[in-house]
Amino acid sequence: MSCWETILDYGLRSQGIGERLLPQRDFTLCQQFTLIGSGMIWNIYFGFFALCTGFFLANAVALGKAAQNKVIRKASTWFIFVFRGSPLFIQFFFAYFLFLSLKNVSPFFDPFTSAWAGALVVLFLNTAAYSGEIFHGALQSIPKGDLDAADAYGLSGWARFRRITWPTMLRLAWPAYTNEAIFLFHATTLVFFTGFPAIQQKGDALYYARYFADKTFNPFIPYPILAGYFILLTLVIIAIFGLVNNRLNRHLPQNVRAKLRFKPQVIR
Repeated sequence: MSCWETILDYGLRSQGIGERLLPQRDFTLCQQFTLIGSGMIWNIYFGFFALCTGFFLANAVALGKAAQNKVIRKASTWFIFVFRGSPLFIQFFFAYFLFLSLKNVSPFFDPFTSAWAGALVVLFLNTAAYSGEIFHGALQSIPKGDLDAADAYGLSGWARFRRITWPTMLRLAWPAYTNEAIFLFHATTLVFFTGFPAIQQKGDALYYARYFADKTFNPFIPYPILAGYFILLTLVIIAIFGLVNNRLNRHLPQNVRAKLRFKPQVIR
């Protein structure tokens, strides 16, 4: 089988499209690159949708933690504390068994016992908590002079928030939020190692990397391939977030603009 035929057979294997049976022997580099790359579709799916939806909840949580209303402030604080204080791996387990229990109550929760919905909810809540704390810190760091200038121009309420407070908060938080986005995509590798099953071998990149490592007893080929894919993905994220960072800082002189710096987190 040529490499092109392998790509046609296994390029979308993680989505259940193509050859049903996985290779059993005589593994080639092309097979490993193709299947691990196919699994990256799931990692990108989880990371992209959790990040997009979590961004809005993170903003709400940050504002809630800074709110004068005690109930809203306490609810936001405890939300951040619970999801930042417990390991993501454990959150996946608890969520899976919770959705299994709710499934017996109502068929509405049936999709949430599958990874594509249930694991996405966990990642969405987790990144919203971490990002919410980042945004709250940025909100507290907004220079008082900016707010005084807004008052001097007669801006108040929603107008001040939309034109001064929120853009400044994003500008200050964006470098740290970029690191959170990178970590979120890396954290997607935990999904199929928790309670959420990989139905019909529709796993993510790490799922297929482990498959080849177990079959060949040689982890030094599939795992570096996996790392290479994530390094490329990280470079794409840094490039995209860098463009947004430049847009947020476009009004500042070049020498004082915030620079994006990737700071890997060894443990969370």
